[in-house]
This record gives sequence, C-alpha cells and structure tokens, in this order.
Amino acid sequence: MAPLLTACGGEESGGPTTLTFYSSNPNQVPIVEKCAVESGGRYTLDVQALPNTASGAREQLLRRLAAEDRGMDILSIDPPFMAEFANAGFLRPFTDAERRHFSYDVLAGPLEQGIFEDKMYSAPANGNTQLLWYRKSVLKKAGIDPSAGPVTWDQLITAAEKAGVTFAAQGRRNESLMVWVNALVESAGGTILSPDSEGKPADEVTSGLDSDAGRQAARIMRKLADSPAAYPGFSTGGEENSRAAFQAADGGFMVNWPYIWAAAQTAVADGSLAESFLDDVGWTRYPRVLADRESAPPSGGLGLSISAFSRHQDLAVDVIRCVLSPTNQKAYMFTAGDPAVIGSIFDDPEVRERFPMADAIREGMADAGPRPVTPYYGDVTAAVQSGFHPPDEVTESSAKETGDLLEAVLSNERLI
Repeated sequence: MAPLLTACGGEESGGPTTLTFYSSNPNQVPIVEKCAVESGGRYTLDVQALPNTASGAREQLLRRLAAEDRGMDILSIDPPFMAEFANAGFLRPFTDAERRHFSYDVLAGPLEQGIFEDKMYSAPANGNTQLLWYRKSVLKKAGIDPSAGPVTWDQLITAAEKAGVTFAAQGRRNESLMVWVNALVESAGGTILSPDSEGKPADEVTSGLDSDAGRQAARIMRKLADSPAAYPGFSTGGEENSRAAFQAADGGFMVNWPYIWAAAQTAVADGSLAESFLDDVGWTRYPRVLADRESAPPSGGLGLSISAFSRHQDLAVDVIRCVLSPTNQKAYMFTAGDPAVIGSIFDDPEVRERFPMADAIREGMADAGPRPVTPYYGDVTAAVQSGFHPPDEVTESSAKETGDLLEAVLSNERLI
C-alpha cells in the first residue's frame, strides 16, 4: 500500500511526520486515510499490508519487532497474540488516562482481549462474535424454535437429524477449531488454562481441560462429527465451508460470524443466491452446552497497539484516537461488516437497519469468552488443535490427553 499523504514535504523540511501503520485488514485504509487528511498536516500514514491470516501477520510483526525495527509505529494485532508481544517488551502500554479513553463504553469481550497483567497494550478496534443462524423453514420439522428461548448443542444436533438438515460448524485444524473448543469449554464453565496460570513461567502453566467442561466439549464435538447433520468435509471445513453448507438446499443450522449476513446479501445481489433466502434466515445467541448455564460466545476482532520502538509514540496515540472514534467505528462497521466495539453504536438507527441482528451481536460480544490471554498462546492453540482434531476421532479422554500435551509442550518436553 502506498503512503497516504496530507501535505508536501517531510520531517526534515518541517512537513508532517510520517508514521507507519501495519494493517491486516484493507478495510482500515479508508479510515486511516481520512484521519491523515483530518490531521491538518500533523502527520501522514504509510500503510503496510500484513498477511490476512492471523498466523501470517503474527510472524511478520514478530520478526520486525524482535529486530527492534524503529520504523514501526501502529500495529494491527490479532488479540490472542497481544500478550506474547507485550510479555516480550515489544509493545508500549497505554497510560491510565489513555486506557480510560479506549475503554469507555467498550463491550467486555473486546476489552478483555486488550489487557495483559492489568495493563492495556491493545486498544480494541473492532470486535466479533459468533451467532447461531437458522433457516426458519426447517423449524417446524425440526421440532425446535431457537427464537423462543435458549437451546443447547445437543438439542440442535437432534433437531437437525430429525429435519434431515445440516448443522454447520468449523472442524478444520486451524484457529477456527481453537475458537470452537474454547467456546464449548467456557460455555460449560471451564477454561483451557487454569485461572492461576496467569503470570507464571511456561513450565508452571497448567491446563484446565481435564475437567467436566473439557469432557463436555469433546463429547459435543464428537457427537456432531458422527451425526448425519455434519456436512460433507466437516473435518476440513472453515467459515466459508459452513456458509456454503448453510446456504445449500439441506442447510438448517450454523454457528458463524456476522459477516455471513453481508455475504448473503452480496450473493443475492449478484444472482447466485435466491432473494427469498434472506427472509428465511433467523439468528440468536450462541448455543448453550448446559441447559442451566448461559453460553460464552466466541470473541474475535482486532486491536491497535503501539510499538515500544516507535519514535512517535504520543502521536501514534492521537492516530488511534481518530481511527477508533465512534464515527469511524460506525463507518468501518459498514465497510468491513465487522462489529464495532462501542456498545452505544448498536443503538444507532442506521446500524440497526444495516444489521438487524445488532442486539444479538452486542449481547454476544458483551458476554463473550475470549481465548486465553497468555504469552504462550501460539503453543496453547497448537496443542488444542492437535488434540481435538479430527473431530470424529475425539473422545472424552481427549480432554485430559490434550491438557497433558499442552503442559508438556510448554515445559519443552514434547513437540507438536
């Protein structure tokens, strides 16, 4: 991406200061460009594109930060990797006053992802959560109505089998599988890492998977994988495979991110999906694991951080203030389809018209169960993905075995 200039000249000639903005989402560019123009010549922003996968972006950022690259200023970071960078001393913590500013009216799920050891290292830029999507036309035959009250995974699998439709989730061995496992464990009242693991060295971190919650997660994954409600290729399927299965003639239920609504609208507009499909789609909160316990929906999104090696840290804060203003968050939500993190934005009439599921998104983000905030996240997710894949080979003993693997990897006793 080319530098976005607001005036002629440069730092040496008394012109605007140029900051480098590393972004993994091209939808951020119009907002960044707008902020540069509105700065009145105070700064220009050189936007550098990161890989569009979380692991690829992590690798590129990590390589440059480890080299103490002073040409890095603002960093777009996938939340699970924030703690790793902060623990290594690569990020500038926000001051107490800055933290109050970037926390105001921010929903709990995105906010929790930006905090490590009680310091904010990443200002929530956009959030995300998964919803339960369903086809209204199958509900009578399925004998279930998610709009009438909370439903469990077991109820939905049984209902999908009864109606002869699919229940789509993400079984592929990548980060989407970790998202699913974490949501199941959290929804059952457990955690992937024991709560007392925070702040401990890697070899003292313990897993919470050898628990009723871990076993419930394994049981549900296997049940869906073995069910005729699982779509073909389920064990290698990601978000787009789930969307395709849901949109097929035998689609019935799905857990997925809100972007699928905009994607369906686009498909209707280009004629690849019948217009009647949108009228047939309903949505509600993420399914429960236990009938008597509210679910903990997945949490996603992006955060904006400042490199500890930046020469322009205070100015970088001003840039982030602009990029994350309520006006710009709303504009980004419309452009990218990713939810804003400010709760009151979901009351905006234009937002509610564009996103009729606004209340469900806000509720899911407020009550989300974020993935473990730990500097060892790379090893944690690798162990979980290894232990819970493929889903049709998972057993309840997989919970303990995966926990043992996780601890052994963190103690350098095993490799994945």
